[in-house]
Amino acid sequence: MLSLFKSKPLLKDLIPQNYIDIHSHLLPGIDDGAKTIQDSINLITALQGFGTSQCITTPHVMHHFWENTSEIIQETARSTRIELQQNSISIPFRAAAEYMMDDNFVKLFQSEPLLTLKDNYVLVEMSYINPPIQLYSILFDLQVAGYIPVLAHPERYVFYHNNIDEYQKLRNAGCLLQLNLLSVVGYYGEGIAKIAEKLLQNGMYTYVGSDVHHLKHIAAFNQKIKLKDPTPLQETIENNQFFRL
Repeated sequence: MLSLFKSKPLLKDLIPQNYIDIHSHLLPGIDDGAKTIQDSINLITALQGFGTSQCITTPHVMHHFWENTSEIIQETARSTRIELQQNSISIPFRAAAEYMMDDNFVKLFQSEPLLTLKDNYVLVEMSYINPPIQLYSILFDLQVAGYIPVLAHPERYVFYHNNIDEYQKLRNAGCLLQLNLLSVVGYYGEGIAKIAEKLLQNGMYTYVGSDVHHLKHIAAFNQKIKLKDPTPLQETIENNQFFRL
C-alpha cells in the first residue's frame, strides 16, 4: 500500500550520469536557443550537472526563418568548442541540425549532405499547425537518399492526439520517434504529457532529447514527472547510448 503513495521522482533524478543528449539549441546566436556564448556555457554546465556526458546540439534549419547552412553551424560549433575549452568545460560537444520538413528540405538533402546525429540518422521536425501535405513522400525520399529520419517531439503535434494510430503509421514508414524530456513533467501542457505517457507505455519512442533552449527549460528538470511508471522512460533514455562517440 505504501508504494501507492510514493512521491514521483524529479526529472533530473532520472537522468543517468552517462546520458547523451541528442537534441538541444546550445550554439549562440543562430536560432531561438542560446543568444550568447555565456548562455551556451550556462546551459551546457547545467546539463552536465544533470548527468549529461555528451552533447549533440541541433540548431534549427528552417527556410525563411533560420537560414542556417552546414557551414554556419559547423563554424559556430568550432568557435563554441574553443570557448568551452577556455572556460575549462570538458565535454564531447558536436553539432548536427534539426531540419524542418518543408518544401526546401527535399531540395536540400538531394543537393548536399545533411548534418546528422550519427552516421545517417537525421533529426527532423514539422510544423505544430499541420503536417506537410507530402509528409510520407518526404520521408520516403529522405530514406532513398540514404538517411534514417528521427522525428523530434512527436507528442507536441496536437493534430495527431485524436488519432494515436498516426504514430504507428510514422514508425511503419521508417521514422523513429524522439521524446522531449520536458514533456513528461507537463512543461508543454497536460495533454502533451498524457500523449507522451501513452507513447512511452506503447514502446513507440526510440530516443529522447532535452530540447533545451534557455534556463527556463533547465529549471523544469527540477519538476516531478507525471508518469505513473518511469521504467519506459528510463529504458528509452538508455537507447541514447547508441550515439556515444
